[in-house]
Amino acid sequence: MFAAERRQLILEMVRANGAVSLRELARVVQTSEVTVRRDVRALEAEGLLDRRHGGAVLPGGFTRESGFPQKSHLATAEKTAIADLAANLVEEGEAIVVGAGTTTQELARRLARVPGLTVVTNSLLVAQALAHANRVEVVMTGGTLRGSNYALVGSGAEQSLHGLRVSRAFLSGSGLTAERGLSTSNMLSASVDRALVQAAAEVVVLADHTKLGTDTMFQTVPTDLITRLVTDEPPAHDDRSATELQALADQGVQIAVAGAPGGSAGAGGPGGDAAPARQQRRDVPLPGPRRQVPGAGTGSGLRSASMLGEQSPGAERARVADLRRR
Repeated sequence: MFAAERRQLILEMVRANGAVSLRELARVVQTSEVTVRRDVRALEAEGLLDRRHGGAVLPGGFTRESGFPQKSHLATAEKTAIADLAANLVEEGEAIVVGAGTTTQELARRLARVPGLTVVTNSLLVAQALAHANRVEVVMTGGTLRGSNYALVGSGAEQSLHGLRVSRAFLSGSGLTAERGLSTSNMLSASVDRALVQAAAEVVVLADHTKLGTDTMFQTVPTDLITRLVTDEPPAHDDRSATELQALADQGVQIAVAGAPGGSAGAGGPGGDAAPARQQRRDVPLPGPRRQVPGAGTGSGLRSASMLGEQSPGAERARVADLRRR
């Protein structure tokens, strides 16, 4: 494929999806990520798209939200690895909230075999993934159906969450930065996500590396309210993702990296069809007391750092720095 043909295809993919990872672009145009990165730089110089950490987005600074059909085919391997690792945080008998998104849908599939679990969600896709789990109770919010992501939004969804208290919330979004936290491109979705956060004692964000450093229009969770980030291993050349991870860790966010060297992301999990492969974690312990969600109780909380393989803060900073070097 000639360079002009590659770049036209890249541009069409970005226009159709809003944001596309370099890995996905390289797969579609059947070339290396190095070549794709060069093409993306050339298209950015012409003002046709903007580069982001590990990918490309529509020009203008803020990405628009892609529909479910487009998002479901983006970064699928990364989402699987993240869901496998995040599922290990959920214990029997817990009550949790799970927000809308393709990554949280993958998580829900792995939660189907967790006994005594109660899942509150505004996502039809999450509910569908758990519909036949006879040991999991699913509680749906009210609200108006938003067809682009199969989520319930609006005042009905928000009011149904008033007075709710669960141990933690699992949320995804369109972008994540250390400066602004988790964000999304739709106002109604952002409002419901904020209500989900208010219901939880702790917040776990699920975001693949392509969302790191991407800022979108509506903030959902400020950085100081994010307890833990579960993400995937950034590419070796992606210095900006490593820098963003370090900035998040410096602000007290615990970071767990799926698919790190020494481990692999299995296709199974608590709700999968096969036993999960052993995962390598990189956990950054909280350096000090965190600000709690307003009105939140102590809850059951995440498992202690020692249960997840606690390391010294210096060692963890070295691990994140290693990401930057690679």
